Amino acid sequence: MVRRKRKPQIVVEDGEPTAVILDIGEYEQLLERLEEAEDLEALQEMRKKPLKFRPLSEFLDEHKPAVEVTARTSRGERLATVSC
Repeated sequence: MVRRKRKPQIVVEDGEPTAVILDIGEYEQLLERLEEAEDLEALQEMRKKPLKFRPLSEFLDEHKPAVEVTARTSRGERLATVSC
């Protein structure tokens, strides 16, 4: 089934255009193009700033959550705690 593309309908109140009714496909394309334009703008802003490099260990220290493991006996007594 081929869908015919509909022309946008303009809603007028008191002689002034107040809204537009679009075909859903056109609306989705419009949203996609807007998102792509926003992404491009963000990329252009990022490229204006100089790149900064740092050691991987520094990054991991900042972004890797610490893990703490506690070993217990069957009675619940703590044997050891190890932090990584």
